[in-house]
Amino acid sequence: MSLFQDKTLECRECGEEFVFSAGEQEFFQEKGFENEPTRCPECRKARRQRKGGGNRGGRPMFDVRCDECGVMTKVPFEPDGRKQVYCSDCFRARRERAAW
Repeated sequence: MSLFQDKTLECRECGEEFVFSAGEQEFFQEKGFENEPTRCPECRKARRQRKGGGNRGGRPMFDVRCDECGVMTKVPFEPDGRKQVYCSDCFRARRERAAW
């Protein structure tokens, strides 16, 4: 049983409401983050891209199709076909389901 419950927050950039899920809250705690996110996922992604493409450490990114939902995404490794590859939303959802 999780100590966290989903929270609805307001994005400081676009003003839209977004859900800060129990799984995300647990992740934030595990990483030692003390503050809740102030931007929705879309605004966070746009901000990362503006600040350097969202590519931490200058690693090459590879275009792939998510094996779960079929959307095109980028990953920081070259898939070799032995393991499934997921977009960040599907990866996060699978991780949250596995935590149950």
